[in-house]
Amino acid sequence: MALSPVASLTVGPTNARDLAGRDARPAGLVADPAERELVRRARRGDVAAREELALAHRKAAYLLALQLLGNRDDALDATQDALLRFFSTLERFRPEQPVRPWLYSIVRNRCRDLLRRGRVRRAESLDADPAEHWRPELADHTADPELDAERAELRRKVFAALGMLGAEHREILVLRDYQDLSYQEIAQVLRVPRGTVMSRLHRARKALGSALRAAGALDVVNTPISEELP
Repeated sequence: MALSPVASLTVGPTNARDLAGRDARPAGLVADPAERELVRRARRGDVAAREELALAHRKAAYLLALQLLGNRDDALDATQDALLRFFSTLERFRPEQPVRPWLYSIVRNRCRDLLRRGRVRRAESLDADPAEHWRPELADHTADPELDAERAELRRKVFAALGMLGAEHREILVLRDYQDLSYQEIAQVLRVPRGTVMSRLHRARKALGSALRAAGALDVVNTPISEELP
């Protein structure tokens, strides 16, 4: 997901809203019945089921790759490779689990492999979180154009600062604050304990705060993002 208009991305320690809000979900990751049936059909070789699964998840997978790599062509290649890998390993996937964490793990590994080998094209200058390009523009006659512009500028600078972070910090911030995954889902994607997710996220937010300070980006607008910095 994209950042909210008031910059929901917290760059200080994890706050109480974060702990009690988005992560107040069941600890177990269980696929909904419709997706479970699609996976079962796909494992039996049902082409239509495979196409439906790909259609349901390829946009989110592409956005994750783009947020991690910063280049549209590389993101598209990584997404295609990840989907091929997902379907080639479908026999090892348990249908009762949701597809998203499993697929995101494959996307993340493919992106890290490209970065490690230095095979990523030059990062593009993305104006904001790439997910913004997928959001429909709705007329809002109560909107404040000046405030909207300030919020857009803040989002742009926060996303630019993400590109200055190391892969470990960038990916966990993207998974949590942009992709809106729970701690348990992130733990499955990264294949680490839930406690590691929380401590790594804390360090990543501190690193992001430092990057924003270095860029002089905290004076854009008076929002909670500046109040939560350590």
